[in-house]
Amino acid sequence: MTKRFLGDTALLTGRSLRHIMRSPDTIITTTIMPIAFMLLFVYVFGGAISSGSDSYVDYLLPGILLITIASSISYTAFRLFMDMKSGIFERFQSMPIARSSVLWAHVLTSLVASLISVVVVVGVALLMGFRSGAGVLAWLAVAGILILFTLALTWLAVIAGLSAKTVDGASAFSYPLIFLPFISSAFVATATMPGPVRAFAEHQPVTSIVNTIRDLYAQQPVSTNIWIALAWCVGILIVAYALAMATYHRKIA
Repeated sequence: MTKRFLGDTALLTGRSLRHIMRSPDTIITTTIMPIAFMLLFVYVFGGAISSGSDSYVDYLLPGILLITIASSISYTAFRLFMDMKSGIFERFQSMPIARSSVLWAHVLTSLVASLISVVVVVGVALLMGFRSGAGVLAWLAVAGILILFTLALTWLAVIAGLSAKTVDGASAFSYPLIFLPFISSAFVATATMPGPVRAFAEHQPVTSIVNTIRDLYAQQPVSTNIWIALAWCVGILIVAYALAMATYHRKIA
């Protein structure tokens, strides 16, 4: 059973990846907005923002990476919605394949596309002056956190793609996720925010994730933020996966 699931997932993931390779505008589109935000904040607002860091792009990058991921996963919801409307799910159900492999194929495709977008954004940040003396283990830790974050948001996208009534509704769910970093420590220190806003910013998942990635890049001791970040990512992933599978079984029942 496990061998069949892995084989079916690999086959369907290859199908989805081929679609992306034939239309790379998906990745281009998801990188344009984060890069535009990075250029705007570094070269227009950066001089007026006190971040406590010598290089504002170093301070800014972790938040931009999360925006990149949130922007990328909207296409997962879009592709799922289009597959549902095209009737391809019904055709898959008539074939001897593992049912959940269809969803996992979309999730893994989203993961690959998001990581490619992240690499592009980091490349632009390097051109803008981003520098890090972090070692291999720190970079691997950052990659692990970003992968967990991507998986958590992607399973939320699966719920949206399966539940949406219109194509606009399938994609629009990501907008609050894209703007969540703006109410966090991604762009400015939370200490500069008014009371209620600060309370929200300090207790939402983006702040702990951003602070952890920033400390890893800066070779600073990682505080309890890393455990809070991991708890958020794993918690959202588990809940989103369970709800996504329940929604999927209800749709194909």
